[in-house]
Amino acid sequence: MEESWGHVLPSDVPESTSSNIGERLTSSAHANRGSGFPGVKKRGLSSRSWIKIDQDGNSKVLELDKAKIMRHCSLPSRDLRLLDPLFIYPSTILGREKAIVVNLEQIRCIITAEEVILMNSLDINVVQYNSELCKRLQTKKDQADDLPFEFKALELALELTCMSLDVKVRELEMEIYPVLDELASSINTLNLERVRRLKGQLLTLTQRVQKVRDELEHLMDDDGDMAEMYLTEKKQRSEGNTPSELNAQNNFFSGIRLVSKSAPVSPIASTNGAPRLQRAFSSIVTSKQGSLSSSHDGENIEQLEMLLEAYFVVIDHTLSKLLSLKEYIDDTEDLINIKLGNVQNHLIQFELLLTAATFVATLFAAVAGVFGMNFVASVFDYPSAFTWVLVITGAGCGLLYCSFLLYFRYKKVFPL
Repeated sequence: MEESWGHVLPSDVPESTSSNIGERLTSSAHANRGSGFPGVKKRGLSSRSWIKIDQDGNSKVLELDKAKIMRHCSLPSRDLRLLDPLFIYPSTILGREKAIVVNLEQIRCIITAEEVILMNSLDINVVQYNSELCKRLQTKKDQADDLPFEFKALELALELTCMSLDVKVRELEMEIYPVLDELASSINTLNLERVRRLKGQLLTLTQRVQKVRDELEHLMDDDGDMAEMYLTEKKQRSEGNTPSELNAQNNFFSGIRLVSKSAPVSPIASTNGAPRLQRAFSSIVTSKQGSLSSSHDGENIEQLEMLLEAYFVVIDHTLSKLLSLKEYIDDTEDLINIKLGNVQNHLIQFELLLTAATFVATLFAAVAGVFGMNFVASVFDYPSAFTWVLVITGAGCGLLYCSFLLYFRYKKVFPL
């Protein structure tokens, strides 16, 4: 990338750039006065802070607007919208003609064949990505490496994303397991509220991990998308043939000229033979280049597929831990439901016993109420007669209650 398409911060700003910034601020102020909302900028006019990392591991902080990035990387505006921090988009990796758009959690960057344009942020993952990528590029600058520059940058983004998600899963495990064990032993409102909050965090984290996993799986299933992400090879093809192919072509044509000078040929053959040989050689070279490019594509696709598969295994293991944690929560909920059901059964049994006792007491009260009425009967001539009535009624009610208990035991309503 040339230095003219963005200015470095916090160094001195050129006069032309400062005038452009002043014009943008003036136009923005006029637009704000017209809209009636002071202090609000129109989308697309303001610049953002980006970090540029080249192949040698040198990083610079640049102030770039969306139009310059679109022109430099040949990206549509919808791809840059994925990197906008004002919007929340799921994790996405897009392969384009000259760049790879990466949106993995907090790491949002554009990877080209020569540099990485990273959105500047104070997030720990962004800072770690910047420092670690510069360190790796400077360390391996003099060492031979099979991976091209764009795959190194993509690998580090995947590595930090998988590590960050795995750390969050471990922290959630350490927090949620004691709460679930405490809830299983003591069911109260406080523990239920804590589990509800942690379960919401678990579902959110599961969706994030699932999206990264689905994105990697989608890339591995599509060979065209993986071939589109090999930016270094596409850049070499656009620059022309390799030096060995050019030497072979020059030697071939020099041999043709030597043969044409030494051997006598007819005028007709001399006028038509060389162009035919040239066309035949160009077709052979074209077919050879096509076969070489296809073989390189297959090799590079396999190389990228192995890279993606390694981190797919890591993120799949993280997802399996989240699913295991969700199953543990479901098992705890089932245990709580069983305990609550058991308590409810005990309450129903107690209510049944109380209902039977109430029925028996109601019969006893009815007999006492009948004899409390003001009517003439010979039984009242004996002073001990009413006492015997109460004893016989109480004994009958007791026998009735025992019969209820025996019936409940026979029907196995509850153990006695």
